[in-house]
Amino acid sequence: MSERRCAFLTMESTEGWYIDADLAIPHLRELGWSVESIPWRRADVDWNHFEAVYICTPWDYPEDANLFLSILEQIDRSGAQLVNALETVRWNIAKTYLRDLQSGGVDIVPSFWFEDFNEQNIDELCDQLGCEQIIVKPVVSTNASNTYLLSRGTSTSVHEELREVFEDRPLIVQRYISSITSDGELSLFYIGGEYSHAIRKVPKSGDFRVQEEHGAQLSLLDPPEPFKAAARKTLNLVRPSPLYARCDFVRDVDGVIMVMELELIEPSLYLRMQPGSAARFASAFDEFVTT
Repeated sequence: MSERRCAFLTMESTEGWYIDADLAIPHLRELGWSVESIPWRRADVDWNHFEAVYICTPWDYPEDANLFLSILEQIDRSGAQLVNALETVRWNIAKTYLRDLQSGGVDIVPSFWFEDFNEQNIDELCDQLGCEQIIVKPVVSTNASNTYLLSRGTSTSVHEELREVFEDRPLIVQRYISSITSDGELSLFYIGGEYSHAIRKVPKSGDFRVQEEHGAQLSLLDPPEPFKAAARKTLNLVRPSPLYARCDFVRDVDGVIMVMELELIEPSLYLRMQPGSAARFASAFDEFVTT
């Protein structure tokens, strides 16, 4: 039986990042796949040489999202199957997808969207969102880059910085959910449409970011059923069904479970956290591409 060829789309340099996607490669090889890691910016790749391209760890794409999408479009026009699908990426790449989830009845972190940061008044935004602190971040972003936690009475100098950072860059403003510092963010992982595992991510002391690159602490957990129900409700709104998904949730002081992010493009799946998940991913991938 001849090998089937797959590309894992990644970055030129992964130094400083926690990556465990490679744990799936031995299991893919057992299923007859040859896997090659390819930086997404690499020119002159003939994607027709591959049967499938997994959008694995191209986490620097917000630096040039238009170029990233154009590369994915090239892959989609080739004989390779893009995983997840291009239409899914187009929908999920900008955090405006949260509005669609909200329209579908899903609870999201209360949010506003702006085309740039100009004369927005932090105190007024806090009033409208019913909070003392807000989060400001780009509509297209990864790993909490250019993400700010702002309080009432933010200084003029910070306003100037925000205007510079978000010049001609759409942004999202969200209520800061203070329970994240104690309860953390719960991430539920789905592979092949089925629940796989879940983790809790708690920021380090004095921080609000839940990525391990920023010092957050991670732990495996069995999520309460309400979180699983919220994930099912969220994923039922996604078409076509993705091979992989990560649903990030927080719970506010009133106990409402809210979607922080729905990651369908290149989420870390934390395969190292759950025994058997790497093999499960490989098996689902093999079936997904075959069908």
